[in-house]
Amino acid sequence: MDKSKIRVIAMDLDGTLTQHKQPMAPRTRETLVRLSEKYKLMMVGAGQVMRIFNQMEQFPIDIIGNYGMQYATYNPQTGGMDMQRNETILAPDRAPIEAKVTAFREKYGYTEYAGDNVEYHPSGCLTFPILGTKAKQEDKLAFDPDRVKRRRIYAEVCEAFSDYCVFVGGSSSFDMAPKPYNKYYALDLYCREQGIAHENVLFIGDDYGTGGNDESVYLSDIPFLCVDDYTTFPDLVAFLLED
Repeated sequence: MDKSKIRVIAMDLDGTLTQHKQPMAPRTRETLVRLSEKYKLMMVGAGQVMRIFNQMEQFPIDIIGNYGMQYATYNPQTGGMDMQRNETILAPDRAPIEAKVTAFREKYGYTEYAGDNVEYHPSGCLTFPILGTKAKQEDKLAFDPDRVKRRRIYAEVCEAFSDYCVFVGGSSSFDMAPKPYNKYYALDLYCREQGIAHENVLFIGDDYGTGGNDESVYLSDIPFLCVDDYTTFPDLVAFLLED
């Protein structure tokens, strides 16, 4: 990584800047303020733009959401977000999706679940919630903390859902976005729209292992800074603030 070439810092949120679905710590927020004085900051998330913006407590930052299906810019006059792109995919035929998920449940013994078999998002994204959409939080957290169970069948799920980018999501799910949407696609599109090179962007993320939603960037030519403990984020990026 050549720090002198970095113009844009793009970041993941959950696990990188803060705990899942929690607000940022004051020290992390202050670090972002200082970084914004030297670099253009971007969020690149799996979730929707407004969920990310509200979780960040309306921090002034541009946001790419839903793996590139959404893109919004911060409006300093209104203190809100101006949506520049908000794409949706036609609702999929649910019958074959339900059949595929049910087949996985029967093959691997996940036939008992709470709530729905599959979660369908308005964007066209899908979630295969192994424990069901209404599973208890404590059960989800205990199911696969090291992701071994899901990574064991990850390639098989990818093959079955070949029209989707598949991710080992949350604590007990597979998340799926219609191809070509993933974080690399989103960042590459941003670079082309803004006329900047990949080497001018630094991505910071935590989910870079097999099936992680940051993996597509990690395996690309875009410089990547790994975060393994979100509480250390201010220390990890301190070198970017040095003259």
